[in-house]
Amino acid sequence: MGIIKFLSTKFRISVPTHHKQKQSDDDSLRLKKNLKENIQRIKQTFGNSEDIVVREWRTEGSNAIEVAVIYADGLADVKLINQFIIEPLMSLDRYPHFSGLQSPAGNYLDEFKQLLLPVGSIQEGLNLDMLLSGILSGETVLLCQGFDQGLLIASKGWEDRPIQEPTSQTVIRGPKDGFTENIITNIALVRRKIKDPNLWIQGFNVGRITKTSVSIVYVNGIAKDHVVQEVRDRIGRIQIDGILESGYIEELIQDRRFTLFPTIYNTERPDVIAAGLLEGRIAILVDGTPFVLLVPAIFPQFFQSAEDYYQRSDISTLLRLLRYSALLIALLGPPLYIAITTFHHDMLPPRLLISLSAQREGIPFPAFFEALIMELTFELLREAGVRLPRAVGQSISIVGALVIGQAAVQAGIVSAAMVIVVSITAIASFTIPAYNMAIAIRILRFGIMGLAASFGLFGIIAGIIAIVQHLCHLNSFGVPYMSPYAPVVTEDLKDGGLRVPWWKMNSRPSTASKLNQIRQSHSSTTDPDPEGRD
Repeated sequence: MGIIKFLSTKFRISVPTHHKQKQSDDDSLRLKKNLKENIQRIKQTFGNSEDIVVREWRTEGSNAIEVAVIYADGLADVKLINQFIIEPLMSLDRYPHFSGLQSPAGNYLDEFKQLLLPVGSIQEGLNLDMLLSGILSGETVLLCQGFDQGLLIASKGWEDRPIQEPTSQTVIRGPKDGFTENIITNIALVRRKIKDPNLWIQGFNVGRITKTSVSIVYVNGIAKDHVVQEVRDRIGRIQIDGILESGYIEELIQDRRFTLFPTIYNTERPDVIAAGLLEGRIAILVDGTPFVLLVPAIFPQFFQSAEDYYQRSDISTLLRLLRYSALLIALLGPPLYIAITTFHHDMLPPRLLISLSAQREGIPFPAFFEALIMELTFELLREAGVRLPRAVGQSISIVGALVIGQAAVQAGIVSAAMVIVVSITAIASFTIPAYNMAIAIRILRFGIMGLAASFGLFGIIAGIIAIVQHLCHLNSFGVPYMSPYAPVVTEDLKDGGLRVPWWKMNSRPSTASKLNQIRQSHSSTTDPDPEGRD
């Protein structure tokens, strides 16, 4: 700085304004040696908020000093602060090694940190910004008269929701614990599943105002290094005022912005995250939400349930095939009914055609508007069931669907066959495990219905081709979205639409990890009974 000042004075060289601004900002963040001034600056920064507690006192003894403890009420553990911070500092005369500090400068902060305070983590706060961030994170700030730095003492103690069973992804067989809104608890849940030092965790603070804690978790040696770096870079490029839920992160880092299909997987289940990490994927945890992100994600992943890996392989395969059948019904149920009843009557058996024609006699609307009315009505009932209080929401949804469907048929607005088709379609959409994928299918169904009403089966086929082409163009952090089907990866088909027995899944998915692909020894992959004998 002296050289810059000399050159600017001697040779009339102008100093860049951004350099002056940076120097000014650094000066404004520096702590002073005056304790009262530091406390006043902290109070002014918080607007004298009543939840910021400041406790000042003067220690006893020959080397008495002025000390202050600052914390946020509700974020810090008051009992811990009183017992392990304030009480030792107010009773220095009980500790013989503090009866007289020999250092003329009185290096109290180092002595406090090394000999007096029985807490787990203590860091030095070198500037005002570090102290403010620590207070808002539940830590306690210790300041002393005559020192231009403070101590950040770990004392987080806010109320948390206990670990409960996930509500969005329930299973019959499998663990019942789920993530909570506390990122520390969530990391511990993952650590309980994977007890390996190669489980690496890197933290970020995202959001200029909220400074939300975000952590990426991966298994070193299994996850691809360039994918891990890509996740770091995308999170580092986020410039936003606040992150309140993992959905913010999901939308800001996804590969394709304009697509209905989710390209990042989210879950409340620690066992799903642990399984993904062991396959080479990267988890993104966000403080304040129980939903954890998992990347890269592929299309078959959204039709798999955690229970698929806890049941026998034949049962899991049957359930997966059932879900893919439900996908076709949820997407093509009403469109096929519209196309056949409007354009392709010859595809129906005569008796069925006569029955449907008799039901539609007197219906004032074409099949497309008939289906549209019923679909919109059901979507309204579904949304109302979610938003209404839990005690009455489910009852109103069921009673509303029955009453409205029966009344619509009796009033001659829709046919009974249309009510059946829409009901089966709705039931099929509920079998899709991922809620965001089910929403995408529901939205696309309306577009396919329009094509069916305009062009019949040709419109449906054109819509399916367009959807498949779009899916094949999607990527998730460099991984083809339709893998292992497009491109075909034969080795990964063992855990796609089918699930082979565990003793045959000896390698990790190549799309997620090309390092350390062997997940079990050869001896454990041998068929224990190759000829089917007992």
